[in-house]
Amino acid sequence: MVVIRLSRGGAKKRPFYNIVAANKQDRRDGRFIERVGYYNPVASGNDKGLNIALDRIAFWKQNGAMLSPTVERLVRDFSKAQAAA
Repeated sequence: MVVIRLSRGGAKKRPFYNIVAANKQDRRDGRFIERVGYYNPVASGNDKGLNIALDRIAFWKQNGAMLSPTVERLVRDFSKAQAAA
């Protein structure tokens, strides 16, 4: 089963997350199928804190992928921000 979830990167106390489509049995930061976006919770200034390819999310959901609760919340917030802009 494919799941869309966060994969942690970055340094200690400076997290950076890739939003990836991965096999559910693979490790959190291990092998993934496709990177569909990123989330930077400590972004400041002109840095974008969140970027998601909504078309790829829709493609994976259409093919049976499940979203983790955190990614589901991020996608909802991102789509609301896109609609407002």
